[in-house]
Amino acid sequence: MISHIAAAAAALALHASGARAADAAHPTVVELFQSQGCSSCPPANANVIALSARPDILALSFQVTYWDQLGWKDTFGSPENTARQWDYARALRHDNVWTPQVVVNGRTDVVGVRKGEIEQAIVRVDRGASGPAVTVAGGRVTIAGAALARPAGVWLVRYDPNVVQVPIRRGENGGLTLPHKNVVRSLTRLGDWSGPARSYPLPAPDASGLKSAILVQAGPGGPILAAARA
Repeated sequence: MISHIAAAAAALALHASGARAADAAHPTVVELFQSQGCSSCPPANANVIALSARPDILALSFQVTYWDQLGWKDTFGSPENTARQWDYARALRHDNVWTPQVVVNGRTDVVGVRKGEIEQAIVRVDRGASGPAVTVAGGRVTIAGAALARPAGVWLVRYDPNVVQVPIRRGENGGLTLPHKNVVRSLTRLGDWSGPARSYPLPAPDASGLKSAILVQAGPGGPILAAARA
């Protein structure tokens, strides 16, 4: 009994410290890979939407395409999203891709149908305020920090912050209307970064109301070193 109490106390302390480590300026990146044609996805989607309200979480929904052949073409799906999921599969040593999959900070993944398992992953791979500094100003993003052995990629993410309700006409979720939030509409590589301060021009925002974020990521499917809302 004592060991169980001690373990619970340690877990609670770990959760509390993890909650304090990440913040709005250094958000934990939670990526959901899902499809409107997947009947297992709505619970994970609901969990990620709930987490998206936290300022210390940058939640992103990537809609994949390999369910499209089963009766319903995902209205937000793109081959680029599917390719990103495959990058994670290779980096995390998985033989295949599946939905739903939740990747946290590019370092670990869970199925995500239970909110607790996502929250545990957030604590487990919390990077806090470590990593390079990301500054967005004057239409440019500047990355600065300690030198890296290998260059990391600097990515601009554009996503829709609104909740969009999508009626599904066919497939496993036929007849349902599914909410979508923070759906990634584009992912653009701005360049490489290896340590010294370097700035990159940002494309001009369009009038679509999309939000932007910056990811600094170590290789395809690798750990996310830093993230910032732009």
